[in-house]
Order: sequence, then C-alpha cells, then structure tokens
Amino acid sequence: MAKQRLAGKVAIVTGAGQGIGREEALLLAREGAAVVINDIAHEHGTHQPTANRTADEIRAAGGKAVGDTSNGSTLEGAAHIVNTAVSEFGRLDILVNNAGVIAPGEISNMSEEEWDKVIAVHLKGTFATIRHASPVLKRQRSGVIINTGSESGLGHPAMGNYSAAKEGIVGLTRTVARELGRFGIRCNAIRPRANTEGTSEYAERFHRWQPLADALGRYFLGARGHVGGEIKPTAVATMVVWLCSDAASKVNGRTFYVGGDEIGLWSEPELTRSLSREGGWTLDTLDRFARARLIGDLTNDFQLPEFGPKEV
Repeated sequence: MAKQRLAGKVAIVTGAGQGIGREEALLLAREGAAVVINDIAHEHGTHQPTANRTADEIRAAGGKAVGDTSNGSTLEGAAHIVNTAVSEFGRLDILVNNAGVIAPGEISNMSEEEWDKVIAVHLKGTFATIRHASPVLKRQRSGVIINTGSESGLGHPAMGNYSAAKEGIVGLTRTVARELGRFGIRCNAIRPRANTEGTSEYAERFHRWQPLADALGRYFLGARGHVGGEIKPTAVATMVVWLCSDAASKVNGRTFYVGGDEIGLWSEPELTRSLSREGGWTLDTLDRFARARLIGDLTNDFQLPEFGPKEV
C-alpha cells in the first residue's frame, strides 16, 4: 500500500456535502487526513444534511470524518467549524474553502440581497474561516489554506456579485500568504472548472444571459475555450490535495487553474506599460503623451453595439 501523504493531518473542507468539496474531502481522507465536512445544505426533499452523508461515506471506507452544519459565512459559525476540528481531532492542519452559492443578475437590476448573499458566502466565508483557523495554525507554526476562486473573476456577465467575490478571494489569498508565511503557513488559490450537481442549476438560472456570453466570445471567462478530457470534480480534488502535501511545501501565494486534463499557473498582475514625467501629468499632457504612448492602439473590444437588451 502506498504511503499516505497526509497521515495524521486534520482538515476542514467547507461546502463538502457535494461536488468539488465532496471530492476534495474524500481524497483528503484517502490520503490519511481526518476531515471536518462542513455544509449547510440538505439532501433534496429530506432533512438529512449533505455534510453527514459525506462524513458517513468516509467513515464507511475506514477514514475519519465528522459532519458540521455551521454557517461558515458568519464569524460565529466559522469559529464552530474550527473548534469542531480541534475538539474532535486535537489539531488543525488544512483548511479548504470551497463553499459557494450563485445569484445571477444584471448589475443594473441586482438587488442588495442578491449582492450580499453571494459576497457573504464566498468572500466573507473565506475570511471568517481563515480568521479563526489562523491562530491555531500560527501556534502550530504550520498549516495549509486553499481558497477557491474562479475564472469568473476575470469578467463574467450577469454574475457581478460572484465575480467580485471570487476575485476578492484571490486578493485575500495573496495577503494571507504574505502575512502568515513567516509562521510556516502557506495559502494558495485555485480557479477550477468542473461539472457538478450545481452545474445544471447554474445553466438553468443563467440561460437568459447566454446570448450575451456567446456574443462576448473569446472575452467570456478569460477566453480559455475547450477543456480537454471530462471536467470532473475529481481532477480538482487531485490538484488541491497535492497543494496540501509536503510536495508543495514551497508554494505560497499563487493561483492555479485546474480542469479536465489541464492544470496551470496563473500569472500575477503587473503593469504592462508605464510612463513617467517630471512634475506629473496634466490633462493636456495626458492628451498628448499618455494616450499615444500608454494606451496606444487599444480598442474597445468589449463594446457590442449591435447587442441590445431585447436579446436577453
């Protein structure tokens, strides 16, 4: 039997009742970690928490797991999740933030409730679990945090709340990596693609904006096009668990793509052009120099003048 990469480790996975989170939890357990399965969802038409279903599956296979149905988008709920790990298994080594929700809508019509709900689950929830996990990890002088971003953060029509939350998570990841790295804690993010139970729900709720996505063509979701192989959540889990292992001990503050047969490293933001002028810039000098030398031949590739609201 191959050596388990995470033997003796304790992990938390939020949103682990189904989809990507479930696969992450199952693989973490197969690699020897005891896992806290957090999810607030219930199986369709029942009162059975999906978190307990995943935990039962792990235990049936001989692993260690416990279900937790706390709301991780609140500080109180996040504290309970972390305390569950410590009280049940004595420590915490790995935190995988995966919980998510969608509420598609045009930015001009999006309600405050739709905005707040998505920001709370994704961005605040990621902050909240890190907020309570970090003191434990700092005392241990070690730990791994994996956050779930999205290509939607690159620009996703009718998903402004989701895009903002996901790109906020990437920025938070960089900050946590820099702040906690000196304690032996590393923090990375993924932008995954996978077909899950939520894929059909997304397609159903997003369908009225699909013509806009089609019209944007290569600018929709970063223009990545076809993904080779079946885009199963197991592929995402493999990458995440590898990032949690000692093989990735030097990797910190980075963002990875994973989907189907492909993995990749996203570049970090950087200036592509810059100009410096003694005494600074006025509107006139900007007109004369910056537009020609800084903006150059850039065109408004995102403008779609023939695509009006009637099509959506």
